[in-house]
Amino acid sequence: MSQKIFGTDGVRGIAGQAPLTPAFIRRLGASAARIYKIHTRTDHPVFVMGRDTRASGTWIAKAFAEGAGSEGARLIDLGVVSTPAIACLVPRMKASGGVMISASHNPAEFNGIKLFGSRGRKCPDTWEIQMEADIEKHAEVPQRKAQVRKNSKALAKYLKFLLDTLPPRFSLKGLSLVIDCSNGALSKIAPAFLRRLGATVMSVGSSPNGRNINAGVGSQHPEKMQALVRRKKAFGGLAFDGDADRIVLCDEEGRLLDGDYVLACVAHILKTEKHLRGNTVVTTVMANMGLLKALQAWGIDVETTPVGDRFVSECLELKKGMIGGEQSGHIIFHDHLPTGDGLLTGLQILAMLRRQQRPLSWIYSLMKKYPQVLLNVHVKEKKPLDHCLDLKQAILDAEKVLFDRGRVVVRYSGTEPLLRIMMEGPSADELQALAEGIAAKARAILGAA
Repeated sequence: MSQKIFGTDGVRGIAGQAPLTPAFIRRLGASAARIYKIHTRTDHPVFVMGRDTRASGTWIAKAFAEGAGSEGARLIDLGVVSTPAIACLVPRMKASGGVMISASHNPAEFNGIKLFGSRGRKCPDTWEIQMEADIEKHAEVPQRKAQVRKNSKALAKYLKFLLDTLPPRFSLKGLSLVIDCSNGALSKIAPAFLRRLGATVMSVGSSPNGRNINAGVGSQHPEKMQALVRRKKAFGGLAFDGDADRIVLCDEEGRLLDGDYVLACVAHILKTEKHLRGNTVVTTVMANMGLLKALQAWGIDVETTPVGDRFVSECLELKKGMIGGEQSGHIIFHDHLPTGDGLLTGLQILAMLRRQQRPLSWIYSLMKKYPQVLLNVHVKEKKPLDHCLDLKQAILDAEKVLFDRGRVVVRYSGTEPLLRIMMEGPSADELQALAEGIAAKARAILGAA
């Protein structure tokens, strides 16, 4: 194969097109079983498997199971669950690994395959490299019936895990919440669970039909949630993405609270309560300067990683940190889970605010965001940026203009054919002009898709 199969978060693409064809997915399943046999030292690895609500999820799960089964692997199918539920349940079910069929926040025509190790962490890069080499060697997979056992009761273990992270007798009684499930994995789970805790819940994006995941709802499109919070005078809102590993919130005035605000809230409260182990927060290069300045003012150290919650998780592991995350809403409470969990994050924030007797609008007051411009350029080819001299010069020119007043971050998406341009500084109009200049160069050099 001429290109890398795995991106920053597994294998992803348009369902039915390479690489997500049934034949290739069977090969991937078989290869995963062979590599996991080596690393878990078992002849019959067991995978815990789940999917989000995309129509393609069913046949992709079936093809993967057929491939893995051809190599003696067994699969436990949990049905529609969130990605963090898989990360949570793999070690609790003593499985060899986990498989999540999802394309996260991407549109319904996309899908993907995320692999986890036995401890619930994302599959290591070294294993992915071994799988890619192994797939090259095995062009065909014999057709055999998959060894799949359905288990709809395992979800209760995940919900109990969530409850165990909360204070004894914790209650949301008296709180009115708007929940946006993105027509995704939590559509039937989150509203019922929050009502069980006593909240009055109004839900949007909770009617999946296989084709409407992330369509105008969810963490990428929280406008409906914000409007409903204002109209119903709710305490606030929680919006998840399709596989619920990320969350954004809004306060009682409908103002959006992204991952930077969430990190500011958690860090401030943990620091105040003298519970911030290591006095450190881990975030990525995309974090707003407002967050960085707020943490600095509170005397909290910051570790910065590349974009991707797996990098945040690895840094937290290395530094023995407690909290980290991304502006996009991947928040990792590392003492509880090694991966982002939208529902866990929402519960922790609500518990902290109840303890402090604060409204969600208090979070909005914690930091002042610098203006940011984000442009996504659809490209035909992801050429190494260091090889694109004119584009690199345009980026350097923008950095010289901003100097110490702001930042420029240009990178490829790890899951889509996109060049992402982020500009940050004091003037939104200036940033927009600079970003458009870089985008024009990118289209000319990389080809507009």
